[in-house]
Amino acid sequence: MPTAAIFDCEGPRLSAEEKAFFREVDPWGFILFARHCESADAVRAHCEELRECVGRADAPILIDQEGGRVARMKPTAFPAHCAPAAFGELYKLDPAKAGEAARLNGYLLGRMGSDLGVTVNCAPMLDTPQIDADPVVIGDRALAKSPHVIAALGAKLAEGLIEGGALPVIKHLPGHGRALCDSHHELPRVAARREDLAQVDFAPFRALRDAPMGMTAHIVYEAFDVDRPATLSPIIISEVIRGEIGFDGLLFTDDLKMKALGGALASRISSALEAGCDIALNCNFSLQEKKQSASALRPLEGAAAARAARALAQLTPVERSDTAPAYDRLAALLKPVLA
Repeated sequence: MPTAAIFDCEGPRLSAEEKAFFREVDPWGFILFARHCESADAVRAHCEELRECVGRADAPILIDQEGGRVARMKPTAFPAHCAPAAFGELYKLDPAKAGEAARLNGYLLGRMGSDLGVTVNCAPMLDTPQIDADPVVIGDRALAKSPHVIAALGAKLAEGLIEGGALPVIKHLPGHGRALCDSHHELPRVAARREDLAQVDFAPFRALRDAPMGMTAHIVYEAFDVDRPATLSPIIISEVIRGEIGFDGLLFTDDLKMKALGGALASRISSALEAGCDIALNCNFSLQEKKQSASALRPLEGAAAARAARALAQLTPVERSDTAPAYDRLAALLKPVLA
C-alpha cells in the first residue's frame, strides 16, 4: 500500500540513495520540476525510472504546467502556452471562443505531459483575484476577475486536460485571491467575512466541486480559523472544503516546504494529514529532509484511498494524433488578445 505522499528528486535524475528511499516508503506519486524537463526524452526516461523504483506502472506523476510564468516544460524543448489570463480577456470579446480556446489549451497541456508519462497537471487555478492581491502569486495566473467567468473557463480547461490524458487539480482551495503576500515566503491572513468568501472566493470551486483532485491554500481565513492555515485546519477542510464547497475529490496539500508554514517538515506532514488532507505534497526536500520526514508518512487508506482510486479511474486512453492542427486553431482563437 503506497503512502499518502508525493515527492520529487533533487537532481535531473534519481540518485541511488533516492531510489532506495522511494522503494522503502513507496510514495503514492511524484512531481516534476524544470530540472527534470530539459527535453522530451529526459521527461519520458525520468517518469519511467520513478515508476520502476516503486514498482507501480500507474504511479501518478504531477507537474505544474499552467502556461505563462508557471511552466516546468519550457521552450524551446516544449511549446509555449500563454498565461491563463488571456482566456479571460478573450471571454470579454467572445465567450464561446474563449471556452473553445480554454478547452483546446487544456487538451494540449494534457497531451504535452501525457505523451511522456505525466498524468496529473496542477491546473486550473480557480482563485478570484481581488484588487490588492499579491501580483506574483496571482497576477496573470488567474483566468479572470469574475468568479462565474473563472468557473466557466476552468471547467473547459479541466475538460480539455482530461481529454489530453492528464487529471486536473483545482487550486488553491478555498481561494487564494485575497492573499496580500506570497505564501512561498510568508503566511497570508485573510480577514474577509464568511459571506464575502462564500459569494466570491468559494464560488468557482463550488462550481467545479466534482473535479477529481484539488489542492489547499496555505492561508489563514480568520472567519473560520484564526490560528491555522487551510492546509492544517480541520475546521476549514471539513466545514468549508468538504462541507460548504462540497468538494469530495482527492485533496493534496500545497507544497509543504513553503515558508508560510512553520515547524519541522515531519510535523507539517502529520498536521496536514490529521487535518483532513489526503496526500502530502513534499517538494524540493533534500535527501536528509526526506529521511527525516519518513516517520510522519502514513499509508493511503480508507476514504483517501477511495478518492484516489476514483480520480485515477478518470484517466482514459488518448489517441496520440498530431497536435499541430489543434495548436493552429488555438493560435487563431487567441490572436485578438495576443496580437
